[in-house]
Amino acid sequence: MAEEPLAQVGSVSQLSDVKPTDWAFEALQSLVERYGCIAGYPDGSYRGNRAMTRYEFAVGLNACINRINARIAAGTDATITKEELATLQKLQEEFVLELTTLRGRVDALEARTTELEANQFSTTTKLNAEIIVAVTDTFGDRVGGGGDRTNTIVADRARLNLETSFTGRDLLRTRLEFGNFGNIADQTGTNMTALNFEGNDDNDVTIPHLLYSTPLTSNVALTFGTVGVGYPDITDLLTPPTIASDSLGIPSRFGQYNPIYRRGGGGAAVNWKIRENLMLTVGYLAGDSNNPQEKNGLFNGSYNALAQLAYRGESGAIGIAYSRSYAPSGKADLTGSTGSFLASQPFGDNIATSSDSLGIQGFYRFSPQFQVHGWGVYARAHAEISGMSSLANGRGGKELLNVDNGDRSDIFYGAIGVSFPDVGGKGNLPGILVGLPARVTNSDVRDERDTSYHIESFYRFQVNDNISITPAFWVVINPENDSRNDTQWVGLIRTGFNF
Repeated sequence: MAEEPLAQVGSVSQLSDVKPTDWAFEALQSLVERYGCIAGYPDGSYRGNRAMTRYEFAVGLNACINRINARIAAGTDATITKEELATLQKLQEEFVLELTTLRGRVDALEARTTELEANQFSTTTKLNAEIIVAVTDTFGDRVGGGGDRTNTIVADRARLNLETSFTGRDLLRTRLEFGNFGNIADQTGTNMTALNFEGNDDNDVTIPHLLYSTPLTSNVALTFGTVGVGYPDITDLLTPPTIASDSLGIPSRFGQYNPIYRRGGGGAAVNWKIRENLMLTVGYLAGDSNNPQEKNGLFNGSYNALAQLAYRGESGAIGIAYSRSYAPSGKADLTGSTGSFLASQPFGDNIATSSDSLGIQGFYRFSPQFQVHGWGVYARAHAEISGMSSLANGRGGKELLNVDNGDRSDIFYGAIGVSFPDVGGKGNLPGILVGLPARVTNSDVRDERDTSYHIESFYRFQVNDNISITPAFWVVINPENDSRNDTQWVGLIRTGFNF
C-alpha cells in the first residue's frame, strides 16, 4: 500500500487520536515542545497503534535532524547534550539508506515540477485530444436496389479541444477538427447505417465548436456559444459513462444516444440545480445564428428549444425532455440524420416544418458490471406552409405530393441497450443495443409501410489509459422502414486515442 504523506505538527493537541490519558502522551508532548519533530497524517491523526515502515520512521527522523541542526546553527538551544547528539548520529548512520532515498525522491520531484512549469502548455488552458481511426464497410444492396456500392475503407477523425478556465470554475472550449470519413448514407441510401464520427471530408481543419460555461450562483450555471453547440453540451444525456463517447462508446449514430439531443447551433442555456441530484435545463439554440441573410440569424431562422428535468442517483438517472423545433424549407431534420429520410423531413424538402418532441431516457446500474439504458421519443410535426413537395418514398426515390398548411405527421423511435463494464478486463466494455429508428407512424401526407429494426453489438478493449480498440457490428432490417429494401450490415474496427 502506498505510504501517506506526513506533516509536522506544532502541538500534541493537533493530533486527533492522541489523548492525555495515553501512556505515550508525555513522551510525544516532550518531542513536540523540545524538538518540534512529530509528524501526523493529513487527516490530523497520529495512528500510534499501527506498525510503521522504515521510510515513515526516516521521515520523522529527518525532520528531527533538520530542526536540531537549525537550532544548533542558530545558537538558540543549549539544552542538547553530548549523549543526545551521539544517539542522533547513530540513528543517522542506521537510516542513511532511507534518508538518502527520501532526499533523492524530493530532488526528483522538484526537478520534475520545474520541468512541468517550464514546458506547460498554458497556466490557464489545457489541451485534450480525441483521435479516431477506423476500418469499416457495409454489406447489402443499396436502398431501392443497385447493388452494394460500398468498399472497405480506412479513415480518420481528430478533435483537439483547448479548454481554458479563467476563474477555476468556468470553461471556454475551442475545438479544432479534421477528418476524412465522408457520409456512408451517400452509398447505402439510408442514414440508418451512419457512424457517429463520420461527416468530415478532405482532412480540412475547421473550428466547428466554440462554447463558454460559467456558474451564475451556487446552483445556477450559464452556457452559451456561437457555433457547434448541441443539446449534449448544455444538458445531461442520461446515459452510462462513456456510452455516448465517439471514441469509446457505441459506434452507430443512432445507437450512441437519444436522437432527440441531435439538435444544435448557436445560443444559450441555463442549468438550475433545484435540489441535490435534480436538475432543470432550459436552452435555446439557433441553427444559423451567425448568418445575417434572410431566414437565418438567432430568431428568424431554424431553432431548437429544450426543457429537460433530470434526476441522477447513485445507481442511475432518469429524465424527461421536451424539444420545440422550427426549420425553414429545405432545412428540416427532425431525427438528427438517424432515422428514415421521410421521418427527418415528413413534408418533404421545401416545406417549412415545426415539431414538438417528448422523450424519456435514463439508465440503471444493477451491479458494477451490468447496466441498462434506453430511451423513447414521440414527435409531432406540423407543416407551416402549403405547396407541392418532394417526399422520400422509402425506396431511394422521391414523389411529388401536395402538402397543406397544418398537415401533421407523428414520428416514433426508441432503443434499449445493455452493457457490461470491466468484463474481460478493467476498462473494457462489451454491449448490445436493440432499437427502432425513427418512423412516421401516422401522417396527413404519407405513412411508412413497415418498421426498421436496429441490432448492434460492440466490444471495447481498453489497451491502456489512452488507447482503445472496438470491433462492432450492426444490422438494419427493413431499411428506410420498407421491407422491400435489402438488409444492411455494417462492420468496423475503431481505434480511439484519447489524451
